[in-house]
Amino acid sequence: MKFENIKGSIVAMITPFHEDGSVNFEVLTELLERQIAEGTDGILTLGTTGEYPTMSHEEDASVVEHTIKVVNGRVPVIVGSGSNCTSTQLEKSIQYQDMGADALLLISPYYNKANPEGMYRHFAETADAVHIPCLLYNVPGRTGCSIPVSVVEKLSKHPNITGIKEASGDMSYAMKIAHCIGPDFALYSGNDDITLPLMSIGGSGVISVYANVMPAMCHQIVADYLGGNQAQALANHLKYLKLMNDLFIEVNPIPVKSAMNMMGLNVGPMRLPLCEMSEEHQAILRASLKEAGLL
Repeated sequence: MKFENIKGSIVAMITPFHEDGSVNFEVLTELLERQIAEGTDGILTLGTTGEYPTMSHEEDASVVEHTIKVVNGRVPVIVGSGSNCTSTQLEKSIQYQDMGADALLLISPYYNKANPEGMYRHFAETADAVHIPCLLYNVPGRTGCSIPVSVVEKLSKHPNITGIKEASGDMSYAMKIAHCIGPDFALYSGNDDITLPLMSIGGSGVISVYANVMPAMCHQIVADYLGGNQAQALANHLKYLKLMNDLFIEVNPIPVKSAMNMMGLNVGPMRLPLCEMSEEHQAILRASLKEAGLL
């Protein structure tokens, strides 16, 4: 399925593991089928929520291959191919494109960072080398750097860069890049709690952690807002806002995987350096899930 600036809820998939830490492909199949059945508009694999930093290149490729096979064109599959090494990002992007990915998510270079020109080249050289759409990923809380507004403006004109996942949580930044939105460049919220505010300035939806837990509701909130029923979208957004926030009570994806295990979805443990939640936070999350009717 072609990715053409889709609108809606794109789930940032977790990666389920067996107790020994290996990827649980049986549960991954179940989770993907659940997402599609409940109306999710797109699948992102190998994002932050998927724990790709602790997975080998071979495991990454296996998860991508399995995801594309199971989804089988029913919704677009976006693959996180980003790296702080541009040559690695380029290699992975070409590999995932050849495996059948519909689009790629490219992160800003973390740890080593970059000046504005280096940041521009990091994205542009990858987008030049592939023929599927590329999304920028701005998440300074993870990377230690934000994509400069001037760089977003320049990249938004690249024919193969079709949007940005904006996960800074900074509405001022989002407002500064909102004028880049158009038929060829989309804005997606990377923070569930401000999906509606971002859509109010022209956003196309959300790349969501919360959708792992409530895929149908996440889809409905975005669909209602974009369909003109903003009052209903706001009512549901506020109703589940506490749960959205509690899914970040510890570093993502610890809470969302913990929540899914509490719900009986058997997604298994995290890989170190991520580990189980504190008992205090487990109690808070469990109460939030119960309040949302999920337990």
